[in-house]
Amino acid sequence: MLSKRIIACLDVRDGQVVKGINFEGLRSAGDPAELARRYNHEGIDELVILDVTATLERRRAMAATIKAVARELFIPLAVGGGIRTEDDAAAAVDAGADKVSLNTAALSNPALITTLANRYGSQAVVVAIDAKRDGDKYAVYVRSGQAATDRDAVEWAQQAEESGAGEILLTSIDRDGTKVGFDCEMTAAVSRAVSIPVIASGGAGGLDHFVDVFTTGLGDAALAASIFHYAETSVHALKAHLQQHGIPVRMTP
Repeated sequence: MLSKRIIACLDVRDGQVVKGINFEGLRSAGDPAELARRYNHEGIDELVILDVTATLERRRAMAATIKAVARELFIPLAVGGGIRTEDDAAAAVDAGADKVSLNTAALSNPALITTLANRYGSQAVVVAIDAKRDGDKYAVYVRSGQAATDRDAVEWAQQAEESGAGEILLTSIDRDGTKVGFDCEMTAAVSRAVSIPVIASGGAGGLDHFVDVFTTGLGDAALAASIFHYAETSVHALKAHLQQHGIPVRMTP
């Protein structure tokens, strides 16, 4: 079995890391480069930077922030927010990103997924899906969770894979920042529907939540923010806990 990945997420606005609940009420959580340095040292597997207001403000993700973070890392870095065109993606890669994450732009223009996969390889293209429960469906939202669409997360994930995406970053808006646990049912539904890795996001609040999302949720990776930013647990403690439950992870010395 492949090792499960633990990913830290830096939601960035105006050059500072921020965190909220259900995508609302953002508050400062620190300097991106300082947090990146800490996570790299602690043994995080990957880092994601999401410029949370870039799409709303119709601008590119901030190159200076990407460069500052990339200098601190020896692990994969994914960047999302404001990537609407091939040129936007190229700017992020040139600034130091190993992967680009598409959300709103991918849904409105799936051909962009294919274009970037052909240019950089599918492994470098992540499609981010933000979803809320809607009866027995999972409704997809765009524009930083502010605009509903008529798409279902499972169906959209399948189309994203067909278009060339190498990974799905699946965020439960209902669970975001709540610390009540990942939406394992939604994660499992998407994981069963695609053959590419699914990164679960939204709701991490304790060590057992990660156990749940890797077992019941069938996730390939799990992303968290608050639990790491505010030192509620360490990456090493989390990975040791996962190992104790028979879940393979990459341990650092």
